Amino acid sequence: MKKVYICAPLGGDAGGNIERAKRYARYALKCGAAPVVPHFYALCLDDGVPEEREAGMAAGLSLLWFCDELWVFGDRVTEGMASEIQFGQSLNIRTKSIREEEITRMIGGNAL
Repeated sequence: MKKVYICAPLGGDAGGNIERAKRYARYALKCGAAPVVPHFYALCLDDGVPEEREAGMAAGLSLLWFCDELWVFGDRVTEGMASEIQFGQSLNIRTKSIREEEITRMIGGNAL
């Protein structure tokens, strides 16, 4: 089973974005992939505290070493996502953009 890194917005609306990350993880599982979801660090760290955000970002980036692909979700690329994408590219990890239509077709429902 390939491991895919879930790259999606977190800051701003952390609660809503974590719910969206759950949806993205479900999509990845339905595609036969094992999702790596760094958003879940926000459940034990405060994204609003710079030191904790930095620790969560570093932990997430360290997981990219083990991933086969980086899947980009959402309608915008945040600063944090840009860092993840750039790091993934430096590791020669395939990057794939996933559109909401694909997710809806695979698992149903609507974007939150």
